[in-house]
Amino acid sequence: MREVPTAARAGSALYSPEERRRRDSSVWTPVQGVLAPLQFLAFLVSLTLVARFLTSGAGETAATISIVVKTAFLYAIMLTGCLWERDVFGRYLFARSFFWEDVGSMFVIALHSAYLLALLSHWGGARAQMFIALAAYAAYVINATQFLLKLRAARLQSAQDAGASVALAVPTK
Repeated sequence: MREVPTAARAGSALYSPEERRRRDSSVWTPVQGVLAPLQFLAFLVSLTLVARFLTSGAGETAATISIVVKTAFLYAIMLTGCLWERDVFGRYLFARSFFWEDVGSMFVIALHSAYLLALLSHWGGARAQMFIALAAYAAYVINATQFLLKLRAARLQSAQDAGASVALAVPTK
């Protein structure tokens, strides 16, 4: 797959003007904006339930259900994220601007999927499965941080571009 051709990038700009336009008009942009905080909320609830189970032995079913729910959010955000990336960059994964975030996402998905496989195959018992979930959650936190830093960079780029536009529009003496 090839990326959609874009105008030459200024420095290390995250989005070209055309990519920004496609990002802003993509139906998947607000979907991602809703799913990301919901996934984070599911993560916080699940982390609490898993920690409770691991420290007290209580609440195994609730912790298990919470991990499955968190994993479902992950799969949903990954699928819609692929569609978003296709809309904006012309490819489903590994666009130049999000290459390392996508690599991290693959690792996060692999760990969450390993948890589901262990759960469904009854491998290792509940404690071992919960530790797989914790490893998946640690990877998720790192990957979510990658995306938050990228979002911050995009906002800074937009502010910088807006400032440049204003500066160009201000008449000089």
